[in-house]
Amino acid sequence: MQDLYGLPITCTNDDTRQGIDDFVHGFIAFQPKAVNVLKAAKADPGNGLANAYAALLYMLLEAPVAPKLAAPFLENAERATGLTSREQAAVEAARLFHDGDIPKLIALCEATVTAHPRDMVMLKLGQYHTFNIGDFPAMLRIAECAQPGAADIAYAHGMRAFGFEECHLLDHAEAAARHALTLEESEPWAHHALAHVYLTRGQVGAGTAFLESVAHHWADLNSFMHTHNWWHLALFYISAGRIDDLLNAYDTHVWGISKDYSQDQVGAVSLLARMEFAGVNVGDRWEDVADHIAKRGADTTSPFLTLQYLYALGRTRRPESETLLKAIEARAEDDTKHDHAVWRDVILWAAHGIAAHAAEDHEDCIRFLGKALPRLAEGGGSHAQRDLFEQIHLDALIRAGRTSQAQQV
Repeated sequence: MQDLYGLPITCTNDDTRQGIDDFVHGFIAFQPKAVNVLKAAKADPGNGLANAYAALLYMLLEAPVAPKLAAPFLENAERATGLTSREQAAVEAARLFHDGDIPKLIALCEATVTAHPRDMVMLKLGQYHTFNIGDFPAMLRIAECAQPGAADIAYAHGMRAFGFEECHLLDHAEAAARHALTLEESEPWAHHALAHVYLTRGQVGAGTAFLESVAHHWADLNSFMHTHNWWHLALFYISAGRIDDLLNAYDTHVWGISKDYSQDQVGAVSLLARMEFAGVNVGDRWEDVADHIAKRGADTTSPFLTLQYLYALGRTRRPESETLLKAIEARAEDDTKHDHAVWRDVILWAAHGIAAHAAEDHEDCIRFLGKALPRLAEGGGSHAQRDLFEQIHLDALIRAGRTSQAQQV
């Protein structure tokens, strides 16, 4: 059989093939149907690719429980026989993700996309991990490996656009995103890349108009893409002073879709913080977000996510903030992980800066965050997302009376 992009798959069952296709397209198009691979993998435990994809899906939960949930599917995938080399790479990718060997996983993704340019899962997975370590040139390089073999696939151009944008190549990013939209007008990652372009250029009016014109395409997407593209639109509402639209966007589209999901939580955190820094009264909205984040406990799965969890817990004076800060300190001492240096040299300082801000110790916030900011990209997140930490630092400068420094920022 073949998957939806014409790649050979070791499969004899139509339902399994459909589950694989649903994952491939659901993953890159941010559609809920990606979860259909779980049913397919359970029904066909001997299919290596379906079970590898099911394991990857669970790892993308970005939660401490993810490896445990992924393990049974990974074991099935590793027992499968007769797989193609590309399918074997997918199984190995799931294993490397599960085990936390991210540098080797990134190299595997790039090699696989080079050999199989239409493998959109490995392209997306490679970009996901290079993004999370702040290696934006690698993000772009992996996307370029898919060209021209995937020239007819809109999502390949959307991923290419975001790689260009994170490398500050805005004209190239815009061209790639608009080309993606000529192939598929609903491509949400191309919408997302253009949101970044408009934001970085300061084109508030044009960015608002564009996102409002395509927002109807996001209604049935998974919670991350639905909430995140609305988050981008909300940033323009802040800049435009459209407070009623801003609050409505938060209440209707940014918070409340999937309250237990990591990305939905940090989207709410960062938008609430930005609203407050802009002088908007957010009422009691912090409490519900913090209630859900508190349930995560000492979650240090991702440095970028963890810092925002810490901000929410500190902002609401939760005792769990101290527990999480201690977990961050322990993570910074763990030299067995690939990203040990980032936690030790960057994230630890940022965390203490955030904790100091919550304690209204503005001088310590300035000192600690100031050490972290130049290298904060290494902890993941886009420059638009990392702007939250710049704004925390700026708020501390203002409150500390360092007005000349604040004005220069």
